[in-house]
Amino acid sequence: MDIREYVNSEYARTLDTESLRSNFLVKRIFVPGEIALTYSHVDRMIVGGATPVGKPLELAVTKALGTDYFLERREMGIINIGGAGSITVDGKRFPVGPRDGFYISMGSKAVAFESADAANPAKFYFNSTPAHRPCPTRLVTLKQANHVAMGSAAECNKRVINQFIHPAVLETCQLVMGMTIFSEGSVWNTMPVHTHERRMEVYLYFDMPSDRVVFHLMGKPSQTRHIVVRNEQAVISPSWSIHSGVGTGSYTFIWGMAGENQTFTDMDAVPMTELN
Repeated sequence: MDIREYVNSEYARTLDTESLRSNFLVKRIFVPGEIALTYSHVDRMIVGGATPVGKPLELAVTKALGTDYFLERREMGIINIGGAGSITVDGKRFPVGPRDGFYISMGSKAVAFESADAANPAKFYFNSTPAHRPCPTRLVTLKQANHVAMGSAAECNKRVINQFIHPAVLETCQLVMGMTIFSEGSVWNTMPVHTHERRMEVYLYFDMPSDRVVFHLMGKPSQTRHIVVRNEQAVISPSWSIHSGVGTGSYTFIWGMAGENQTFTDMDAVPMTELN
């Protein structure tokens, strides 16, 4: 478990490139045959990836959680960005195909991840947040997600926001999670920018060849910075920071949020005239 401490906005403005990357960029997510975990002190979000290539991978508790099992006081949202696989929760097996989502309730004791084909393994990306009550464990396919079209080709940000873990689809304690898919030629996400003091967010960027990057914008609106993000890497975005980006070509990203509410439209818009 890699642990990331909280960084406030005043300290963040003093950081150089490498310090920004070490505090906010998550590079180790999909490791064949392992479950990789990063624990952020920002709203106690855990970012992780399970990449089973042989035997199933079991979700084990770590000392950092201080509980008897991983989801004793947590919930988890998952989106599979790899090949077909399955997730077994307390003895019940659920097939999870490419681009399918899955929600696991607080109180689930035994969780295992498995690939249908070791040569084309599943890549289960997950976010886990503290929870106070159980909600039904459920598979959410891409077709079953709530689809919201936004942006325009003229602004290079025409996209569909696919809400998997969201009040419009299922009940959770606080976790909200989805995947944004762009139209051909669109590369800007979440522009114009916003912040939301009531929630933090994590972005996972993927579907990129090795020579493609996303310039992820972060920082206070008046003190913007950027982090160069490569395929299958994530960025932790605190509540005080904008979170936007532009790619050198097409890409897809998964967003996950935790905090005070689950209102997707609860955003503090930043006028372009105030962005520096």
